[in-house]
Amino acid sequence: MTTPRIPHPPRSPRALTVSVNGEPREVAEGLTLEALVATLTTAPSGVAAAVNEAVVPRGQWGSLPLAEGDRVEVLTAVQGG
Repeated sequence: MTTPRIPHPPRSPRALTVSVNGEPREVAEGLTLEALVATLTTAPSGVAAAVNEAVVPRGQWGSLPLAEGDRVEVLTAVQGG
C-alpha cells in the first residue's frame, strides 16, 4: 500500500527589500527593473534608471531582475522654468 501524495501549494514569490529613490520597498523576487519603473511612472519617455549607482540602458530594463539590497534611482525629466 502506498501513501497518497499530498501536493504542495504553489510557492509565493519571496519578498526582497530594495531601496527606491532612497526609500525601502518590498518587491517580489524576480521583479525586473522595467516592472518596477512601470509602478512608479507612466511617462513613455524622459525616464532614466540606475541600479547600485550604474545607469542601466532602457533596452536592458526588462532583462534585469532586482536583487536583495539593490539601490534603485528612477529619474523623470521635467520641462519648464
